[in-house]
Amino acid sequence: MITMDSTCVIPRWQLLKQDLINLDADAFLQAVEQHKNAVLLDVRTKQEFDSGSLPGAKHLNYFSYSFLDELEQLDRSRTYFLFCRTGRRSVRAGILMKNWGFQKLVHLDGGLTALPKSLADL
Repeated sequence: MITMDSTCVIPRWQLLKQDLINLDADAFLQAVEQHKNAVLLDVRTKQEFDSGSLPGAKHLNYFSYSFLDELEQLDRSRTYFLFCRTGRRSVRAGILMKNWGFQKLVHLDGGLTALPKSLADL
């Protein structure tokens, strides 16, 4: 955490988020529709993914031991739309990807919890 003063503490993941394109739920869903060749990447656990995800999402568990190996296999020229439950894991995944040369990354700000109720119950 970075401390601005004794009353203002900014969590590190919030600072990292500034390095990504962050879209609210409506803008994220519209952008996914407009980029038909993009990869929708769900970085939640397998159990979370199996309980439901956005249609067409590819699963890559941020907490798995093979996460970095799986990231390495992805095409860096593609556009990736990243999400998780609340947006914290997907921010971290996005920063890792950015540091590894991925240029086209779009993050769902607030994660699946930011989606309209009809979609959030995945």
